[in-house]
Amino acid sequence: MFISQLKTTILLASLSAILLLLGYLIGSYNGLTIALLIAITFNIITYFFSDKIVLAMYRAKPLKDESIKELIRSVAHKAKIPMPKPYIIPTMTPNAFATGRNPRHAAIALTEGIISLLSKEELKGVIAHEIAHIKNRDILIQTIAATIATAISYIAFMLRFAAFTSSRDRDSGNAIALLALGILTPIIAMIIQLAISRAREYLADETGARIIKNPIALANALMKLEQANRFHPMRGNPTTSSLFIVNPFSARGLFTLFMTHPPIQKRVERLKRIKI
Repeated sequence: MFISQLKTTILLASLSAILLLLGYLIGSYNGLTIALLIAITFNIITYFFSDKIVLAMYRAKPLKDESIKELIRSVAHKAKIPMPKPYIIPTMTPNAFATGRNPRHAAIALTEGIISLLSKEELKGVIAHEIAHIKNRDILIQTIAATIATAISYIAFMLRFAAFTSSRDRDSGNAIALLALGILTPIIAMIIQLAISRAREYLADETGARIIKNPIALANALMKLEQANRFHPMRGNPTTSSLFIVNPFSARGLFTLFMTHPPIQKRVERLKRIKI
């Protein structure tokens, strides 16, 4: 768990370093300052209202099944956090996600499919994983990463603009350097941001397994969910894929750099190595 936390810290520090470097290179621009303020404002709004937006997006309704609510209540009690508001998503594609800015303002959404597919212990493992996201304040961490990455994108835009200006002034060497920085830094920032997402998934797996003291239950659930989602992916906005316990989209080779989730096999292997 310490290694996962350390990895997240290093990745966030890397994003911050890129931002500071670009800020140093570009100097002061009034337009840049305004753009950054807009970016920060946008991410603050997202932080406070994203839970309501995503629940509405997937037509989530308050969960009424008392046995599932009791399961969530039990896991939340073991995690020593308030019980998240439980929701049900009307789709047979098995999946789940947690949302909310902190443990006191959190929700867990389960699909109808995941309730029918998994055993009670496997479902408990999934719930523990989602409660771990809440306990570890992953929404806050992802918001910080998104804010920094957005700022980097704005600065990179200014660098590309400066590159074209330098080109007109016949300073081709400087123009090429600025253009390269303007193109590469947003890509690097996005890869780091996605790496943070993957690190938080590993941490949520471990934290959840330790909460219920049963890593095998979550491992078995992940294998079932991967297969089911591969054949019956959920319809929705791809930008929300990082919320779900299993990514509804797949990628191979170089494209794994842009995945929001680690490979299921690696997650299962790590879970099986956990000693309770």
